[in-house]
Amino acid sequence: MGQDRGKYDFYIGLGLAISSSIFIGGSFILKKKGLLRLARKGSMRAGQGGHAYLKEWLWWAGLLSMGAGEAANFAAYAFAPATLVTPLGALSVLVSAVLSSYFLTERLNLHGKLGCLLSILGSTTMVIHAPQEEEISSLDDMARKLVDPGFLVFATLVIIVALIFIFVVGPRHGQTNILVYITICSVIGALSVSCVKGLGLAIKEAIGGKFVVGKPLAWILLLGLVACVSTQINYLNKALDIFNTSLVTPIYYVFFTTSVLTCSAILFKEWEHMGTDDVIGTLSGFLTIIVGIFLLHAFKDISVSLATLAVSMRKEERPFPAANGMASHSTYELLHNDSTEDMEDRELGLPFDSVSRRNGAMTAQ
Repeated sequence: MGQDRGKYDFYIGLGLAISSSIFIGGSFILKKKGLLRLARKGSMRAGQGGHAYLKEWLWWAGLLSMGAGEAANFAAYAFAPATLVTPLGALSVLVSAVLSSYFLTERLNLHGKLGCLLSILGSTTMVIHAPQEEEISSLDDMARKLVDPGFLVFATLVIIVALIFIFVVGPRHGQTNILVYITICSVIGALSVSCVKGLGLAIKEAIGGKFVVGKPLAWILLLGLVACVSTQINYLNKALDIFNTSLVTPIYYVFFTTSVLTCSAILFKEWEHMGTDDVIGTLSGFLTIIVGIFLLHAFKDISVSLATLAVSMRKEERPFPAANGMASHSTYELLHNDSTEDMEDRELGLPFDSVSRRNGAMTAQ
């Protein structure tokens, strides 16, 4: 019965993670459209420190959508391991890319479609090889994990890096380097996932009839979650306002997922209970997702489709009519004749404008 209950929780967490990706992917589009509307109105942009987006209903709709996605994600961490839930955030990238092609006039070419396919395959691989058993099952277990020396060192380094980027690197390079604000969101996100995991366990215990309101750890995790999420929203808004959505979304996914997987390996130690084949499968799936996201966005501005690919292949197969330097020779003769005619026109006293117009007509013909 315990094994059946574990599988039941696993699939509940999987469904919540997928629904979370759908809500979060849509939230990027709504918030971006709201920021674009503010930019057209001439309001101070979020990247410049403005907060006019608080009066835009589209931005609030995006925030509510992200809140619903985060709530589903919150619940997913209570049922499934972080190694499974976090990488499935790639589905939000797919949703964002598809919706961007319809609502933000951003095209989805052949590379993008292949990237979507690879991301889905990578996510499926990670679901198959993800650990289906929880390393911790109560708030007391979470308390023992949080005081582990390895996690304390990791959390200290994360806070130091975040403070350096916020107060030193951000004011100097935040407007020109896309990695600055995304790094802040990603490293803080690793701590927010840990808080979410602990609060999810506390809610499960409360539903089960245990008294958790009087435990200080539950309130510490709640305050930590509020601080982390507020920081993430602030700097993610700045990144979305300054840079293209097609760049922010995949880079944020890779950085955030890498941070969370590192935190999960240190705090929850889920990788210790995975076999070698599952570890290799999980890493391979994650790398496949990264390649898919790269294809989805790196060649986004290149117009490539199956039709244009077939036409280019047919052009390459056509034989050239001239060989052994004949084409170069004929081209030289044509240029030589044109220059000779220009010199004759100049000798006859024709104005330079008429010569230019005639040469332009010849070029067009």
